[in-house]
Amino acid sequence: MAKAANKETAGGVTRLVSHLARAFRERENLTQKELGAMLGYSAAAVSAVETCAQPASDEMLAKMEAVIGAGMGVFEVARELVRLDRYPLQFQDFILLEQNALTLCSFEPQVIYGIFQTEAYARALIAGGFPVLSDGRVNELVEARIARTVLFDRDPVALIEFIVDESALHRVIGSKALMREQCRHLAQLARRRNVTVQVLPLDCGLFGEHAGVRGGMHLVETPKHERLVYMEAQDESLLISDPTKVSTYSQRYAKIRAQALGPRESLDLIERLAGDP
Repeated sequence: MAKAANKETAGGVTRLVSHLARAFRERENLTQKELGAMLGYSAAAVSAVETCAQPASDEMLAKMEAVIGAGMGVFEVARELVRLDRYPLQFQDFILLEQNALTLCSFEPQVIYGIFQTEAYARALIAGGFPVLSDGRVNELVEARIARTVLFDRDPVALIEFIVDESALHRVIGSKALMREQCRHLAQLARRRNVTVQVLPLDCGLFGEHAGVRGGMHLVETPKHERLVYMEAQDESLLISDPTKVSTYSQRYAKIRAQALGPRESLDLIERLAGDP
């Protein structure tokens, strides 16, 4: 639902899109009601976009491009910018690196990593967090998270590694049925030729110790072959480019990978947790 308060907090991208939507509509001599009918939306929905009361959805921007874009690609570019604007501030520095990565190596000790999540798992995780979010904001974040999965099918192909702590596979997010579906989805992704999934077992060391006790990390190789490390903790983020520090984290990641089950053993475990024979 559109809110008047959104007008005061709208970001730069949302304000730019609102201006473009109004300018392109008026150039075509269309009323909000007429444009809404052409797009499949109400006049109120068009008004909400033009006044920043409600950011335009990905679907609406695609339709605006087709109806009033005049082949200029303005709203197509806006779609990419609006998607970025939907992510939490602490994540926006990393999302473009993730989407353009040559290689992405991730370790997560608490949850399934974002691009490997089903929509239902993402929704339960986001809606169950704190501070409590509105339904609209939950929808925005879920849509933005699922949009990141295009990385799996990108050309050129990205090489993706994911090490997940076994405890994250046992932790029930949403429901047991939802977790079984999440494990099936994870198993399907693990069978891709450009994806490797490994599970760090609960009994990985002599006494259960492992190199990942300090938390998750994401190692990225950029198209320019730069190597970076990204980490998050309590809604704060850190992007590391210093070669010495990156080397230390890379070695730590390698140790975690060595302590994890192999890809075949990991897939067998994930399939068992999914209830598949």
